[in-house]
Amino acid sequence: MSNEHVTSRGIRSVRDVVYQENSPAHKVGLVIEPGNWEEIDPFLLMAEDFFQRGTFGMHPHRGIETVTYVIDGKLEHLDNKTGGGELLPGDVQWMTAGKGIIHTEDPAIGETVHSLQLWVNLPSDKKMTEPRYQNMRGQDMPVRHENGAMIRVFSGSSKDMTANTKNHVPVTMVEFTLEPNATVTQDLPGSYNGFLYIIEGKGTFGGENTEGKKGQVLWLERGMDAEQTEVKIHAKEKLHVMLYAGQPVGEKVVARGPFVMNSEGEIVQAYKDYREGKFE
Repeated sequence: MSNEHVTSRGIRSVRDVVYQENSPAHKVGLVIEPGNWEEIDPFLLMAEDFFQRGTFGMHPHRGIETVTYVIDGKLEHLDNKTGGGELLPGDVQWMTAGKGIIHTEDPAIGETVHSLQLWVNLPSDKKMTEPRYQNMRGQDMPVRHENGAMIRVFSGSSKDMTANTKNHVPVTMVEFTLEPNATVTQDLPGSYNGFLYIIEGKGTFGGENTEGKKGQVLWLERGMDAEQTEVKIHAKEKLHVMLYAGQPVGEKVVARGPFVMNSEGEIVQAYKDYREGKFE
């Protein structure tokens, strides 16, 4: 990869995540609100949840992948295909719902889990793919160390570190933990659309050193036709930030509840299949 054509991306928008109490056991903020499909493609929504046991019952999905990153607490998962398991802070579960899965995520007894869940769209030719789980332990993922910075790769790559995560839609997912005054850059293909979410601290981001702080989502400027781009991250105080970027799918999105397909007819079919036990 030659460095002479690397474009530094700016930040196109900064937004504060607004939280609401759904119940005494569940507070949620939408990091990505569903609806502006072209703007957020290949992503569909992202929720930041603080929740206790019993918040979510068993529920179905079709046509998407869910990527759950546990910030705090112990999260148990159960589904009708693989049984289940547990995720600890720093772990990620990449679930491909594909043609259909029924699952739940539930905090362990007495725990409040703080998590980020991203929905990734699947292209029409992958909507009905076989379901699969990838449980990615934080301690097992490739890590890049720089001066005052630890960079953990959950999907895609960061410089010379590449995760072996399987993607239907190419997605780069990287966690940055920076000491005050540390600066790093993250390389991204020019075609990828993406955003940063700040879990802790504050810093400056992108080519114009845009300010960002805890609880803000920063969307990257589009890479236009640049083959290679990079995103600059500078910590003003200790900083914990997630970067997600992916190849846009570029297809019509029809979303109803837990199903995301390409047409109304496919949504009707999904509900019918679910009612008739075809997800079992």
